[in-house]
Amino acid sequence: MTVHTRALAETGWLTAGPLVRLLALLDGDGEEARVVGGAVRNALLKMPVGEIDVATTAVPDEVVRRAAGAGFKAVPTGLDHGTITVVIDKTPIEVTTLRRDTETYGRHAKVEFGRDWKADAERRDLTINALSVSRDGTVFDYVGGLADIEHRRVRFIGDPNKRIAEDYLRILRFFRFHAAYGSSDHPDGEGLAACIAGRDGLDQLSRERVRAEMMKLLVAPHAVPTLIAMADAGLLLRVLAGVSYLGSFENMAKVEAAIGAAPDPVQRLGALAVAVPEDAERLWERLRLANAEHERLASMGEDWRRAAPASGEHDARVLLYRLGPERFVDRVLIAWSRSPQGAADANWRALATLPQRWTASAFPLKAADFIKRGVPPGPVLGAVLRAAEEAWIEADFPVDAAALETIIRAAAK
Repeated sequence: MTVHTRALAETGWLTAGPLVRLLALLDGDGEEARVVGGAVRNALLKMPVGEIDVATTAVPDEVVRRAAGAGFKAVPTGLDHGTITVVIDKTPIEVTTLRRDTETYGRHAKVEFGRDWKADAERRDLTINALSVSRDGTVFDYVGGLADIEHRRVRFIGDPNKRIAEDYLRILRFFRFHAAYGSSDHPDGEGLAACIAGRDGLDQLSRERVRAEMMKLLVAPHAVPTLIAMADAGLLLRVLAGVSYLGSFENMAKVEAAIGAAPDPVQRLGALAVAVPEDAERLWERLRLANAEHERLASMGEDWRRAAPASGEHDARVLLYRLGPERFVDRVLIAWSRSPQGAADANWRALATLPQRWTASAFPLKAADFIKRGVPPGPVLGAVLRAAEEAWIEADFPVDAAALETIIRAAAK
């Protein structure tokens, strides 16, 4: 068995808290336990270690027995695939028994439990995701992941066509991980060719799974060249079923940076794929977006061309009042990303940051203000209130008593 090992330089995350207690519990008395997957990858890349997964030679019943004996809660969250979630000090950690696939048909592969770390690594998707680390900080590599980590290279394990046929979501994962961890503008050629060859399999995927991968890809550090590669391969059209505005997407990343905003997947999806409200409807259906995401995209597609610094400060305040801060920024950023001025333009930056400088108060007049002036309740009162609000907006949102009295008198006539 070929295995490459390396000592992990920074092990603080590995030797403290609930994880160290869990590894001590499962790693001994004839069984072995290691951290696997993304946590190992990120630690080697000196990136934040997020979700931690543990693999073990112990079968699920033994994991449950040991956890219970130590006073930990064990929840069978994926028993068919050998996964137990162990909760220690309110921290859940997934523990999965080593396994190998006996039949593979997407997410419903049949597996057998085993004790072979190499076989377990070889059933994963990408080399950089198949590394494991023992509690003493030794990293184990059975598939070339260490070299790929060093070169920031994203590759499938073994035959890419076989890996993809096992689960067609791996096409999107290949691009998403390249966008997050790859160093080149061009994805691995063999993997790219396999993704193109297997593109029909994308139609088999649930829309929720496609959405989850795409939203992560959109905010990855190298999303721009990765989406260009997907578009060139004909895969982006397959996923979104519509025109992609790659220049707008690239500019969106620049204007976000110009105002110090964190990457927002919904704003970026709007820049990439929304020009009119109908585009939001298509994406809602295509990606099974949440209602709030769909509503933001529909707002972006509505009159974004009219959001511009040239309209003036008052019109900008009116738009902010009507849309609210989130949708105002959405619409301004998408318009900015498609403007000729570029991310360095001070006027666009001032418009996009207006919510940081100005907040409209709530409309200060109430029905009682007009009823006491003789306006009868009912449709007439509603019309008067709407007219008063429009006059208040036109007057630039005054709050002083004299200005409000003038608006009341005019509307109540």
